[in-house]
Amino acid sequence: MATRGIFEAQRFVTSEAVEVELPAAPVPTRMLSGLIDLLLVVVGVFVLVVLLPGDIFDADLALGQIFVIVLTILVMAGIPITLETLTHGRTVGKLVMGLRTVRDDTGPIGFRHATIRALVGTFELWMTFGSVALITAMTNEKGKRLGDFLAGTYVVHDRVRLRLAHPPEVEPALADWVQGADIGVVPDALVVATRQFLSRASSLTPPARAQTGGELYAAILGFVSPPPPPGAHAEQVMASVLARRRQRDEERLARADRLRARVLPDEHPAQPSPDVR
Repeated sequence: MATRGIFEAQRFVTSEAVEVELPAAPVPTRMLSGLIDLLLVVVGVFVLVVLLPGDIFDADLALGQIFVIVLTILVMAGIPITLETLTHGRTVGKLVMGLRTVRDDTGPIGFRHATIRALVGTFELWMTFGSVALITAMTNEKGKRLGDFLAGTYVVHDRVRLRLAHPPEVEPALADWVQGADIGVVPDALVVATRQFLSRASSLTPPARAQTGGELYAAILGFVSPPPPPGAHAEQVMASVLARRRQRDEERLARADRLRARVLPDEHPAQPSPDVR
């Protein structure tokens, strides 16, 4: 059933049942970010090799081998883990391109996420010259590489401006009906799906708009009594129901605040003025 897919979509939803989406960064932008990081690494290693006296490793070959191993570990894992942990998902390249690595729930990443991404990156980025990461990122909508799948992360545009959808309003022609209607406890998933449909209805093709709207309308009517007046437009009915539901929630919260103000003492009583003699 198509409606099931709508209701079970895994999204980031606020406590107001308003869906917030952080758009994933496109793969070309991530590649450019990675090239910037790689260029900085190459320049840093070159400068380090030039500044170090060449005769340090001539007398002791083992010391030179240890230096190469330590430098390789730092470049492949140490530096990326440190940067992404301290900056909560940024490297220099990501900072320049306005990107950030976040958890799947859009929260900031920590040491564990950065470590998993860096360790897996030694294989898919360094050992395969980025080919595995590129192929994997091209096969999913969020552009995840293997390290992202294992760490539960993805890369987003850090500078994107989020806009919450404008809340639906009561249709004037349905105001009397919805004011007296009995609206039950509508599931959050259905509320989110209906909000998203109403905000995007104009961009849908007519068949998709009619099918999705019809499914959502039938589901919404299961929680409303009495039914709307004959001839009422389905989208106007859904918008009015959600608007009235929001109004009732706001009224309930306002009553709770007034009751709390009467029952509970002032949390910040006025301090007595000092006795100045």
